[in-house]
Amino acid sequence: MNKNALKNIIYSIVLLLVVFLVYLYRQNQPVPAQPENADTKMVFSGTTMGTSYRIVYLDEQRRDLQDGIDSLLTVFNQSLSTYIPDSEISRFNASDTLVFELPYFYPVLSVSKEVFEATGGAFDPTVGPLVNAWGFGPEGAERKDSLGIQQLLQRVGFDKVQFDQRAVIKLRPDLYLDFSAIAKGYGVDVVADYLAAQGIANYLVEIGGELAAKGTNDAGEIWKVGITQPDEEGQANELYSIVALDNKGMATSGNYRNFYEQDGQKLSHTISPFTGYPVVHGLLSATVLANDCMTADAYATAMMVLGTEASISLQQQVPGLEIFLIYNDEQGNLRSFASEGLKPFLSFPQQNQ
Repeated sequence: MNKNALKNIIYSIVLLLVVFLVYLYRQNQPVPAQPENADTKMVFSGTTMGTSYRIVYLDEQRRDLQDGIDSLLTVFNQSLSTYIPDSEISRFNASDTLVFELPYFYPVLSVSKEVFEATGGAFDPTVGPLVNAWGFGPEGAERKDSLGIQQLLQRVGFDKVQFDQRAVIKLRPDLYLDFSAIAKGYGVDVVADYLAAQGIANYLVEIGGELAAKGTNDAGEIWKVGITQPDEEGQANELYSIVALDNKGMATSGNYRNFYEQDGQKLSHTISPFTGYPVVHGLLSATVLANDCMTADAYATAMMVLGTEASISLQQQVPGLEIFLIYNDEQGNLRSFASEGLKPFLSFPQQNQ
């Protein structure tokens, strides 16, 4: 055998040995695990309560639950929407008493009373006549004189409502209930409960900017949501801060977009149930985190009535609340405040740092 042939045989043996060793090495390496939530993410959106909703959840069975959720929200609105003439709340507003037929009226009354009392009346679902009078209801602007405001204030006060688990009655016949400041948050909770009942452990539910999150997203991380810039002309994608929402409900209320000008004066849509007039203070946006979104929604509304300092004091008195406030200081500079329990879950885009 010549030298070249011998070299070729040796080379082939070495090559086979190398290939075999590589094969053995790969066989003994751990197979990269597929993400636990790979291909389980479900996303859909729709409309409800005069706004939009978006729902994201993880489901190994990849079930499309939108039809069930839409049906649920239809029944929910049949209870609490003032825009449906024969809804439970519309029938109550047109009469003196309502015996509950659906399961949604009593819980929202109960939480409303709790927040009404905790905020000293800053959250009040009977403030609707004043909201309408100032032009933020369906009939448009109708500026009232001071005498008209005082007359309307006599119709306001959640303590003029009495209820139990069976029925609700008015203590004043012209009293008007409107849950628009709490209903979206409650709707978020109703949808979240529905998902949990279907065995969904990881989800993010959003209705009109109010949110509830549980578990983690498809990357195995806590769900992250944004708080937008409090600018009159700000766009929804202009973020001021980002919150990691760890099994909480979150709601944001603000005055910076819903307003109009009359006689050179800017009138915000937040009407004080104490004075009957639009609030005037530096608080631009109140974000509240709570164990459920209905509670967060109600407190966010109350804080926009109370203003910055009173809202900080309120958060310190109510267990389970975390807040993020954006406000103008006395010099007109944009500032923010985060409660201590929220700070570890809060981050800021580069431009706001």
